[in-house]
Amino acid sequence: MKTQDAIIGAGPSGLLLGQLLHNAGIHTVILERQTPQYVLGRIRAGILESGTVDLLREAGVAQRMDAEGLVHHGVEFLFDGQRVPVALSELTDGKSVMVYGQTEVTRDLMAARTASGAPIVYGVSEVAIHDAKSDRPTVTYLSEGETCRLECDFIAGCDGFHGVSRQSIPADILKTYESVWPFGWLGLLADTPPVNPELIYA
Repeated sequence: MKTQDAIIGAGPSGLLLGQLLHNAGIHTVILERQTPQYVLGRIRAGILESGTVDLLREAGVAQRMDAEGLVHHGVEFLFDGQRVPVALSELTDGKSVMVYGQTEVTRDLMAARTASGAPIVYGVSEVAIHDAKSDRPTVTYLSEGETCRLECDFIAGCDGFHGVSRQSIPADILKTYESVWPFGWLGLLADTPPVNPELIYA
């Protein structure tokens, strides 16, 4: 099989890239090691920054997000029992954030991929990248017990930190950037009416 761009990983980044390239007339094949049900069962973040919202609209997959998402123009931080409001829209020339679960973004992107007819292969294993530094790299993988070979112009690794794509980058050109912060976040998503007009970080 041949394609212009092989995309490894059918999470939000891989699916969104595939949608944008499809809209631009570029043929892609997406490979995903998990099943569609597993992908949709991964519950992740629920806040979309304004740049992401704009990109989803540009990709033509924002109809349900705009209908069901909750726009927030500010946040509140809770310090020692005191709530400190931050007016995001006033401080960022009108930008806002959208409360819309990443799982729902993935669902919308999967539906768009299916509607487009562009190929996506779930349940692959033993994915391997070959000749990554050449003009004609290839990807091999197992699908339903059969070894498949995908010839392409480009490979987009959207399979995360532990995925095969990062591991396939030659050590002499791999660059890693990391920032470590002395705190962490615990996010809770609940199917309940909003308890406050704006987001609260406590």
